[in-house]
Amino acid sequence: MCGFSGEVRLDGAPADTAAVVKMTATMEARGPDGVGAWAQGRVAMGHHRLKIIDLSDHAAQPMVDPELGLSIAFNGCIYNYPELRAELSERGYRFFSTGDTEVLLKAYHCWGERFVDRLYGMFAFCIVERDSGRIVLGRDRLGIKPLYLAEDGTRLRFASTLPALVAGGGVDTSIDPVALHHYLTFHAVVPAPHTILKGVRKLPPATLLVIEPEGHRRQLEYWRPSFTRHEARAGWTERDWEDAVLESLRAAVERRLVADVPVGVLLSGGLDSSLIVGLLAEAGQHGLNTFSIGFEAVQGLEGDEFKYSDVVAERFETEHHQIRIATERMLPALGAAIDAMSEPMVSHDAVAFYLLSQEVARHVKVVQSGQGADEVFAGYHWYPPMLGPGAGTDPAGPAAVDTYAAAFFDRSHAEMAEVVNPELLCEQDVSRAFVERHFALPGADTPADAALRLDTQVMLVDDPVKRVDNMTMAWGLEARVPFLDHDVVELAASCPPELKIAHEGKGVLKEAARRVIPHEVIDRPKGYFPVPALTYLEGPYLELVRDAVTDRAARDRGLFRPDYVEGLLAAPNDELTPLRGNKLWQLALLELWLQRHGIR
Repeated sequence: MCGFSGEVRLDGAPADTAAVVKMTATMEARGPDGVGAWAQGRVAMGHHRLKIIDLSDHAAQPMVDPELGLSIAFNGCIYNYPELRAELSERGYRFFSTGDTEVLLKAYHCWGERFVDRLYGMFAFCIVERDSGRIVLGRDRLGIKPLYLAEDGTRLRFASTLPALVAGGGVDTSIDPVALHHYLTFHAVVPAPHTILKGVRKLPPATLLVIEPEGHRRQLEYWRPSFTRHEARAGWTERDWEDAVLESLRAAVERRLVADVPVGVLLSGGLDSSLIVGLLAEAGQHGLNTFSIGFEAVQGLEGDEFKYSDVVAERFETEHHQIRIATERMLPALGAAIDAMSEPMVSHDAVAFYLLSQEVARHVKVVQSGQGADEVFAGYHWYPPMLGPGAGTDPAGPAAVDTYAAAFFDRSHAEMAEVVNPELLCEQDVSRAFVERHFALPGADTPADAALRLDTQVMLVDDPVKRVDNMTMAWGLEARVPFLDHDVVELAASCPPELKIAHEGKGVLKEAARRVIPHEVIDRPKGYFPVPALTYLEGPYLELVRDAVTDRAARDRGLFRPDYVEGLLAAPNDELTPLRGNKLWQLALLELWLQRHGIR
């Protein structure tokens, strides 16, 4: 797990190595165990390394294979690299390291661009062919590892974080109106290729970008799960589905044990992380390090779920760590968590993950986490209505989109005119149009399937997955997410949505889990990562918010209508989104992010 950056000149000039070194330096936290740089003509790459597999310098990056004429910068982990290495060795390839990075180089040389089809893992990479000059950038199927791009006509730069590109200079940092519309409407989700800045884009998940020597480029989407019913599974009973889900998850958690350092688990006390612990215990992982976090209660809102995580820790005899965060630690950590965000993220639990990661990194360098189960197995409250008569039967129909938007969108397009200053207001409802296009794609049988596909391929990538990557990597901690194993995702996508939505969500997963973990964890009310101090803005948190939205930088930027901001400040906890988000916090978080990253 690491951070990398690079530059490809498009005009034939030598790459700016100094700028690449500057970009790479911003990502030291992502890879505190080593740093390297490499340049060849029009291409330069830099890399900060977190040592997880092959702890020797033989696996240092950027990695160059002179025999094959290939170089690579890579962020992530390939869980099946031992199997791939064995196959490649049988084909005559010789290895100088014992890690997964070199396996990627050999696999690309052996199988070409479609080598990605063979990978189990999370990854972003840049591969450079010495002899042809071809460059291949790629990102994993579920976008677990980020890859940002900035282009100005003469060069293309890339990096694991957006702020790294800004640090390199020459980036258009003006606000993208389409991204702003998504941020304020689509629950702060800004789908690829957009980011909040006009000059920065992101490579979509499951995508390769190939740049030929003469400048021609092509983009290849190499994976898309089908949310349709498979004929071979037409006769499956509910028990058959439960068996298959459990089998696929067992394989996923065991794959994610590959490491030359210990692997722990982030244990929230919910179904998803508890099941990971149970499956690891089944696989013989005894004395597993598990970690839970809790905050002080505010206005009767509980700030921890220790009573559930304790049940799991005791049942499986883990080395459990309860991490209690006092309210006074929250405010200083909030600024640091915003610094760690590659893009502005409003979810309150970002700071929770930041503080949790700080403590966990004192004990282990790798953890498994339960992110993704709600999107993959239909755990959210807006999925049942997608099966109801109000959503209709046509995934591409307006009723389906209306039902989804009513539950998930923070604002209507009409309300946007009250929020955003006219020069940044989109004439069209670009967020609804995006959902309409996605729902209309082939490969979803029902409105519920279309919603689950959208959330798996878009919302999941640019909300929980990105949040976990950013906050864990801020402390050099690698987070692995078995629910996003692509075999698990493909299986779940083909499962009838009524089985997933049953039992108030995640029905098939809950029933499968009964064979592994205590029932009181499964049958508990659904919980979220509670951060009470950010749910009810008061005291120093309200002052922080007030300062952010009234700061000179905010006034000069002019994103929001002053009368709207004043109205929110007058009643800071009255305006909530359908998903119970604080609308004032949403505006303030964007301004805080822009200000802390020096974007004017």
